[in-house]
Amino acid sequence: MNYWLFITPLISAFTGWVTTWIAIKMLFHPRKPVKVFGITIQGIFPKNQGEIAVKLGQVVSRELLSFEEIEDKITSAENLEKLKPEIEKHIDDFLRNKLKEVFPMISMFIGEKTIGQLKEAFLNELQSLFPVLMKSYMNKLQHDLNLERIVVEKVANFSTKKLEDILDQITRKEFKFLEIIGGLFGLLIGLIQVLITVLTQ
Repeated sequence: MNYWLFITPLISAFTGWVTTWIAIKMLFHPRKPVKVFGITIQGIFPKNQGEIAVKLGQVVSRELLSFEEIEDKITSAENLEKLKPEIEKHIDDFLRNKLKEVFPMISMFIGEKTIGQLKEAFLNELQSLFPVLMKSYMNKLQHDLNLERIVVEKVANFSTKKLEDILDQITRKEFKFLEIIGGLFGLLIGLIQVLITVLTQ
């Protein structure tokens, strides 16, 4: 009996696992270009870091965090309603306290009814002014803050180790699963080889 036949599946499983492990490692290593037999080898992510940074910048600025969506959220009536209690509180404090500190004589003419009317007038004006102000602010912010450029610069300047650590935190379980799958496929191929050998003897 050829006892090597029983070892073949184990060798195939080990080969499948090692091959997958090497493939995963080669996503990040070698971090710097290395020449082997005249062929330059470098990890996929370090080699394409600049291109990845550009693509990621485009995705973030156009798909994940567009100024149009932020503007719609900020200028919405619902957003103003959420802010109203805090705004009303500040207007009330201004009319009851700060205004009287600056103009003490005014306290003689401002009563509860007048404070209520002024507060209502301010809030009504704010209702129409708020979207205009925020839209103007967002236009200026979009001009001053280039999200795509910021993301590209940040990712491009990451050290390859930091990039590897970030991706490892996200995909560690998936990479381990791939290694196990590689080993299982290797084992399956080894068992098929043994079966073919036994059937053809």
